Amino acid sequence: MVTRFLTEVPVDIDRDTARLRAIEELSDPTYQAARPGWLSEAFTWLVERVLRFLDTVDGAVPGGIFAVVLLVVVLIVLVVVIRLRSGPLATAAKGARAVFAGQRKASGAHRKAAEDAASRGDLDEAVREMFRAVVRSLEERALLDEKSGRTADEAAVEAGRLLPDVADALRAGARLFDDVHYGGIPATVAGYRSLSALDERCRRARPVALAAG
Repeated sequence: MVTRFLTEVPVDIDRDTARLRAIEELSDPTYQAARPGWLSEAFTWLVERVLRFLDTVDGAVPGGIFAVVLLVVVLIVLVVVIRLRSGPLATAAKGARAVFAGQRKASGAHRKAAEDAASRGDLDEAVREMFRAVVRSLEERALLDEKSGRTADEAAVEAGRLLPDVADALRAGARLFDDVHYGGIPATVAGYRSLSALDERCRRARPVALAAG
Protein backbone atom coordinates (compact mmCIF):
# COMPACT_ATOMS: atom_id res chain seq x y z
CA MET A 1 0.00 0.00 0.00
CA VAL A 2 2.87 2.35 0.84
CA THR A 3 4.43 1.40 -2.52
CA ARG A 4 1.22 2.34 -4.24
CA PHE A 5 1.22 5.67 -2.42
CA LEU A 6 4.79 6.39 -3.46
CA THR A 7 4.18 5.46 -7.08
CA GLU A 8 1.17 7.75 -7.24
CA VAL A 9 3.00 10.73 -5.78
CA PRO A 10 4.22 13.11 -8.52
CA VAL A 11 7.94 13.67 -8.75
CA ASP A 12 7.44 17.38 -8.31
CA ILE A 13 5.13 18.00 -5.33
CA ASP A 14 4.83 20.95 -3.01
CA ARG A 15 4.72 20.70 0.79
CA ASP A 16 0.96 21.22 1.22
CA THR A 17 0.10 18.63 -1.38
CA ALA A 18 2.46 16.09 0.22
CA ARG A 19 0.93 16.71 3.66
CA LEU A 20 -2.61 16.20 2.35
CA ARG A 21 -1.66 13.02 0.55
CA ALA A 22 0.02 11.68 3.69
CA ILE A 23 -3.03 12.44 5.80
CA GLU A 24 -5.26 10.67 3.30
CA GLU A 25 -2.98 7.63 3.26
CA LEU A 26 -2.62 7.38 7.05
CA SER A 27 -6.38 7.72 7.51
CA ASP A 28 -6.77 4.37 5.79
CA PRO A 29 -8.51 1.87 8.19
CA THR A 30 -5.57 -0.49 7.79
CA TYR A 31 -3.26 1.96 9.54
CA GLN A 32 -5.81 2.66 12.26
CA ALA A 33 -6.19 -1.03 13.00
CA ALA A 34 -2.42 -1.43 13.24
CA ARG A 35 -2.06 1.28 15.92
CA PRO A 36 -1.35 -0.07 19.45
CA GLY A 37 -4.18 0.13 21.99
CA TRP A 38 -4.21 2.67 24.81
CA LEU A 39 -3.26 0.00 27.33
CA SER A 40 -0.20 -0.95 25.33
CA GLU A 41 0.77 2.69 24.97
CA ALA A 42 0.32 3.31 28.69
CA PHE A 43 2.47 0.28 29.54
CA THR A 44 5.18 1.45 27.17
CA TRP A 45 5.09 4.92 28.75
CA LEU A 46 5.35 3.44 32.24
CA VAL A 47 8.27 1.19 31.32
CA GLU A 48 10.10 4.13 29.77
CA ARG A 49 9.64 6.23 32.92
CA VAL A 50 10.79 3.39 35.19
CA LEU A 51 13.88 2.75 33.08
CA ARG A 52 14.65 6.46 33.06
CA PHE A 53 14.26 6.58 36.87
CA LEU A 54 16.53 3.57 37.33
CA ASP A 55 19.15 5.13 35.10
CA THR A 56 18.99 8.30 37.17
CA VAL A 57 19.27 6.39 40.44
CA ASP A 58 22.10 4.25 39.14
CA GLY A 59 24.13 7.33 38.37
CA ALA A 60 23.19 9.43 41.41
CA VAL A 61 23.22 6.93 44.31
CA PRO A 62 26.43 5.21 45.48
CA GLY A 63 26.03 1.52 44.81
CA GLY A 64 23.41 2.12 42.14
CA ILE A 65 20.12 0.31 41.95
CA PHE A 66 21.42 -2.54 44.16
CA ALA A 67 21.81 -0.10 47.07
CA VAL A 68 18.26 1.21 46.54
CA VAL A 69 16.79 -2.31 46.53
CA LEU A 70 18.75 -3.19 49.67
CA LEU A 71 17.50 -0.03 51.39
CA VAL A 72 13.89 -0.85 50.50
CA VAL A 73 14.27 -4.38 51.88
CA VAL A 74 15.75 -3.05 55.14
CA LEU A 75 12.89 -0.56 55.52
CA ILE A 76 10.30 -3.29 54.97
CA VAL A 77 11.97 -5.48 57.61
CA LEU A 78 12.01 -2.58 60.08
CA VAL A 79 8.32 -1.89 59.53
CA VAL A 80 7.47 -5.56 60.10
CA VAL A 81 9.57 -5.71 63.29
CA ILE A 82 7.96 -2.53 64.67
CA ARG A 83 4.46 -3.84 63.95
CA LEU A 84 5.32 -7.15 65.59
CA ARG A 85 6.43 -5.36 68.75
CA SER A 86 3.50 -2.98 68.89
CA GLY A 87 0.13 -2.57 67.28
CA PRO A 88 -2.34 -5.10 65.89
CA LEU A 89 0.27 -7.69 64.96
CA ALA A 90 1.77 -7.64 68.43
CA THR A 91 -1.67 -7.94 70.01
CA ALA A 92 -2.52 -10.90 67.79
CA ALA A 93 0.82 -12.60 68.44
CA LYS A 94 0.51 -12.15 72.19
CA GLY A 95 -3.12 -13.28 72.23
CA ALA A 96 -2.13 -16.45 70.40
CA ARG A 97 0.20 -17.35 73.33
CA ALA A 98 -2.20 -16.62 76.17
CA VAL A 99 -2.32 -18.88 79.23
CA PHE A 100 -6.11 -19.15 79.16
CA ALA A 101 -7.57 -19.92 75.77
CA GLY A 102 -11.18 -19.85 76.97
CA GLN A 103 -13.21 -19.15 80.08
CA ARG A 104 -11.29 -19.31 83.35
CA LYS A 105 -12.11 -22.03 85.84
CA ALA A 106 -11.32 -22.06 89.54
CA SER A 107 -7.75 -22.99 90.39
CA GLY A 108 -9.01 -26.18 92.01
CA ALA A 109 -10.71 -27.21 88.78
CA HIS A 110 -7.52 -26.67 86.79
CA ARG A 111 -5.55 -28.59 89.43
CA LYS A 112 -8.01 -31.50 89.33
CA ALA A 113 -7.87 -31.54 85.51
CA ALA A 114 -4.06 -31.70 85.69
CA GLU A 115 -4.11 -34.60 88.13
CA ASP A 116 -6.64 -36.50 86.02
CA ALA A 117 -4.56 -35.96 82.87
CA ALA A 118 -1.40 -37.13 84.64
CA SER A 119 -3.15 -40.27 85.91
CA ARG A 120 -4.12 -41.28 82.37
CA GLY A 121 -0.64 -40.49 81.00
CA ASP A 122 -1.49 -37.26 79.15
CA LEU A 123 1.48 -35.29 80.46
CA ASP A 124 1.08 -32.45 77.94
CA GLU A 125 -2.41 -31.68 79.23
CA ALA A 126 -1.24 -32.18 82.81
CA VAL A 127 1.49 -29.55 82.38
CA ARG A 128 -0.90 -27.09 80.75
CA GLU A 129 -3.55 -27.43 83.41
CA MET A 130 -1.12 -27.34 86.32
CA PHE A 131 0.45 -24.09 85.17
CA ARG A 132 -3.02 -22.64 84.67
CA ALA A 133 -3.83 -23.71 88.23
CA VAL A 134 -0.76 -21.77 89.41
CA VAL A 135 -1.78 -18.60 87.54
CA ARG A 136 -5.45 -18.91 88.50
CA SER A 137 -4.52 -19.34 92.19
CA LEU A 138 -2.44 -16.15 92.02
CA GLU A 139 -5.42 -14.33 90.49
CA GLU A 140 -7.71 -15.61 93.22
CA ARG A 141 -5.31 -14.23 95.82
CA ALA A 142 -5.32 -10.86 93.99
CA LEU A 143 -1.58 -11.18 93.33
CA LEU A 144 -2.45 -11.03 89.65
CA ASP A 145 -5.38 -9.21 88.14
CA GLU A 146 -7.65 -11.19 85.82
CA LYS A 147 -6.24 -9.77 82.62
CA SER A 148 -7.31 -11.48 79.41
CA GLY A 149 -4.61 -12.43 76.95
CA ARG A 150 -1.84 -12.61 79.57
CA THR A 151 1.06 -14.80 78.45
CA ALA A 152 2.92 -17.24 80.68
CA ASP A 153 5.99 -15.00 80.73
CA GLU A 154 3.93 -11.98 81.72
CA ALA A 155 2.28 -13.90 84.55
CA ALA A 156 5.67 -15.10 85.83
CA VAL A 157 7.24 -11.63 85.74
CA GLU A 158 4.27 -9.87 87.38
CA ALA A 159 3.85 -12.46 90.12
CA GLY A 160 7.59 -12.68 90.67
CA ARG A 161 7.71 -9.07 91.80
CA LEU A 162 5.43 -9.89 94.75
CA LEU A 163 6.78 -13.39 95.33
CA PRO A 164 10.55 -13.04 94.86
CA ASP A 165 11.26 -16.37 96.55
CA VAL A 166 9.56 -18.22 93.71
CA ALA A 167 10.33 -15.78 90.88
CA ASP A 168 12.91 -18.04 89.23
CA ALA A 169 10.66 -21.07 89.53
CA LEU A 170 7.77 -19.11 88.01
CA ARG A 171 9.86 -18.15 84.99
CA ALA A 172 10.97 -21.76 84.58
CA GLY A 173 7.35 -22.89 84.79
CA ALA A 174 6.34 -20.33 82.15
CA ARG A 175 9.04 -21.61 79.79
CA LEU A 176 7.87 -25.17 80.34
CA PHE A 177 4.26 -24.21 79.62
CA ASP A 178 5.25 -22.44 76.38
CA ASP A 179 7.53 -25.27 75.28
CA VAL A 180 4.79 -27.86 75.72
CA HIS A 181 1.71 -25.86 74.72
CA TYR A 182 3.12 -23.76 71.88
CA GLY A 183 6.48 -25.31 71.08
CA GLY A 184 5.27 -28.87 70.61
CA ILE A 185 7.91 -30.28 73.01
CA PRO A 186 6.60 -33.41 74.78
CA ALA A 187 6.07 -33.00 78.52
CA THR A 188 7.82 -35.24 81.02
CA VAL A 189 6.96 -36.58 84.43
CA ALA A 190 9.74 -34.44 85.92
CA GLY A 191 8.28 -31.33 84.28
CA TYR A 192 4.82 -32.04 85.62
CA ARG A 193 6.16 -32.66 89.12
CA SER A 194 8.13 -29.39 89.02
CA LEU A 195 4.90 -27.51 88.29
CA SER A 196 3.10 -29.35 91.08
CA ALA A 197 5.86 -28.27 93.45
CA LEU A 198 5.64 -24.70 92.08
CA ASP A 199 1.91 -24.68 92.72
CA GLU A 200 2.45 -25.72 96.32
CA ARG A 201 5.24 -23.14 96.86
CA CYS A 202 3.16 -20.31 95.40
CA ARG A 203 0.21 -21.23 97.64
CA ARG A 204 2.46 -21.03 100.74
CA ALA A 205 4.47 -17.97 99.70
CA ARG A 206 3.67 -14.59 101.20
CA PRO A 207 3.93 -11.53 98.97
CA VAL A 208 6.66 -9.06 99.94
CA ALA A 209 4.18 -6.21 100.38
CA LEU A 210 2.26 -8.15 103.05
CA ALA A 211 5.44 -9.49 104.68
CA ALA A 212 6.85 -5.96 104.99
CA GLY A 213 3.63 -4.84 106.67
